Amino acid sequence: MPALSARLVNSLVVAAVILGFLTVIGVGLGAVRTLQRNIAFTERVEHTYQVVRALSDYGLINERIETARRGYLLAGDPQFLDTFRAAAAATGPAIDEIARLTRDNPEQQARVAELRTLSREQLAVAEDSIRRSRAGESYRTPAFNTERGVALVRQIRGITQAMETAESNLLAARNAERLGSLDELYRISAAAAVLLLVVAVGSTWIILRFTRDLTASRAELQAVNAGLEDAVKARTADLQRANDEIQRFAYIVSHDLRSPLVNVMGFTAELDAAIKPLSTLLEKAETEAPQIVTQDARMAVRDDLPESVRFIRTSTQKMDRLINAILQLSRQGRRVLTPEPLDMQRLFEGIAGSLKHRLDESGATVEIAPNLPNVVSDRLALEQIFSNLVENALKYGRPGVAARVQIRGRREGRRVIYEVVDNGRGVDPKDHERIFELFRRAGQQDQPGEGIGLAHVRALGYRLGGTVTCQSALDQGATFRVSLPAELGGEGSAA
Repeated sequence: MPALSARLVNSLVVAAVILGFLTVIGVGLGAVRTLQRNIAFTERVEHTYQVVRALSDYGLINERIETARRGYLLAGDPQFLDTFRAAAAATGPAIDEIARLTRDNPEQQARVAELRTLSREQLAVAEDSIRRSRAGESYRTPAFNTERGVALVRQIRGITQAMETAESNLLAARNAERLGSLDELYRISAAAAVLLLVVAVGSTWIILRFTRDLTASRAELQAVNAGLEDAVKARTADLQRANDEIQRFAYIVSHDLRSPLVNVMGFTAELDAAIKPLSTLLEKAETEAPQIVTQDARMAVRDDLPESVRFIRTSTQKMDRLINAILQLSRQGRRVLTPEPLDMQRLFEGIAGSLKHRLDESGATVEIAPNLPNVVSDRLALEQIFSNLVENALKYGRPGVAARVQIRGRREGRRVIYEVVDNGRGVDPKDHERIFELFRRAGQQDQPGEGIGLAHVRALGYRLGGTVTCQSALDQGATFRVSLPAELGGEGSAA
């Protein structure tokens, strides 16, 4: 089977990444569509419940009218007449509310019209019977012994029940539509999962195949290395070419991975620039033809789109900072350590001096204990460790309290202990190890940062043969303790 070239592997890997992004975007769009449908369904369900409540309220008013009428006719108690008058006054507004809620449904509007007619007739019959009763006619006379009022109540009840049934049927149909959209999302997600699995398996196979080809090439080179000098030179040249190819492959892959990020940042800027003319157009439309501007369109232009652009820009900027930070960490990890005798008193004074402008602006102080023990170690690594710790102490202070940082040290046998103590917001004990993990942060995230600084501090401490630990509690400040060997070995090996 022929070996895969770096260019072919690069093309295949980039194609797999692009395909994976497109798949994720497709699933996201499907999820957004389903969410929009669910929101619309929720609004319709609420509308249906409003209609049902309005029908129920009217039904109670209608029953109260008939009950009060009969009570007055039988007992002649004026309280029944008051109840009747109050219920009769509420009939019109109740029917108007039902009409308003069902104005988009012609069938329900027809029932509302019939309901309004029957209600008027019911009130007329009731008023007539009350008038006769007050005139002295007996409830037992033929004028009162009529079932028209009862028939009207039953007709009205039948119409309201029919309207409730219609609303229930609409709700069932909308629920079926919602379930269908969920099934569609499940199918899209399943297809996307299968596609991503195929992409992952294919990419892994390509990389393993390419790695195996490179391993085989190196093994062959080592096998012939014991031969003639010419063969050694030829194989060495082949190895050099293979290494150059690997480096070119790494560069191409990193470049292609950064290119989509640059494109996203560019298109985000274009989207941001397009918001202003869209807003102007929306304002013009609201002025000249407000009926064409929907609330959704208004929110999309003035709220949703700017918020989305800000979110994309923040995410891409954070990704760019993470890539740059990782590259910087990688370069620092390859740097050769150079031990030298260090005056730690002067080193800490230099760190404090570099922060003088910031200290003056914030009113913070850095106190350096006298007679700090010296060490033989790498100057640049120690400057990076303690600069990071002091800057963190200044950054994460408590609101309304001037930051105060103390630096002290002592010698314990063949090791030297330095402590950076602050009066800041502190660290929850459960997060004492978490804060040293790469890209992990703890507590309130109100300061800029990517969760790299303390990970870098601990990594440098390990390279110097030391340890970095934290002792703290919330709102009680923090003590970062750096333990180092008094003398670092002079081999200067790179990590």
